[in-house]
Amino acid sequence: MNEKHCVLSSTEIAIILQRLTLQVAENVADDLTEFIVVGIQSKGYTIAEKIVASLSKIIDNPITLLSLSLNKDFPAEISLNKSMDFNGKNILIVDDVVNNGRTLTYAIKPFLNFFPRSIQTLVLVERMYKLFPIKADYIGLSIATTKEDHILVEEKDGEITGAYLK
Repeated sequence: MNEKHCVLSSTEIAIILQRLTLQVAENVADDLTEFIVVGIQSKGYTIAEKIVASLSKIIDNPITLLSLSLNKDFPAEISLNKSMDFNGKNILIVDDVVNNGRTLTYAIKPFLNFFPRSIQTLVLVERMYKLFPIKADYIGLSIATTKEDHILVEEKDGEITGAYLK
C-alpha cells in the first residue's frame, strides 16, 4: 500500500494538542514541582514545544523543555540535550507516534538512575498494535492498525501538518 490516507489534519492536530495540554495541566497544576517535558527528536520535540508553550500560560509550575535523541530502530545510545538532576521532578516524555512501544520504553532509560516523582508519556497517535508493554498516559488519537501499517506524521517549518496511514 503506497497511498497515504489522512487520519489527522493540521486543524485536528491543533485541537488535539490543546486538549492534551489541558489534560496534562489538570494532572500537574496542584503540584508545583518542576515539570520536565522531554520531546523525542524530531517530531516528538516539535509536539513538546507546542505543549510547553500552551502549558506555560495555564500552570504556575516551573517548566523545562528537553530534547531526547535516539536511533528508533536500534536505541542503544540515548542522549539528552542537557544533564540535570531528575530527582523529585515530574517528567513527561512526548513522541509523535507509538508504533510498537520500543521508543517510549527506551526513552525512559536516562531517568532510571534518578528517583523522579512521576514519569508520564504523551503521544499524538497511538497504534493499537504493540510489541513492548507500554501504554501512553495521554493519547491524541488511538487507531487500530496491522503490523504492516505505518503511521506517518508530517512536519514543516516547526508545525505538525498532518498524520497519515500508509
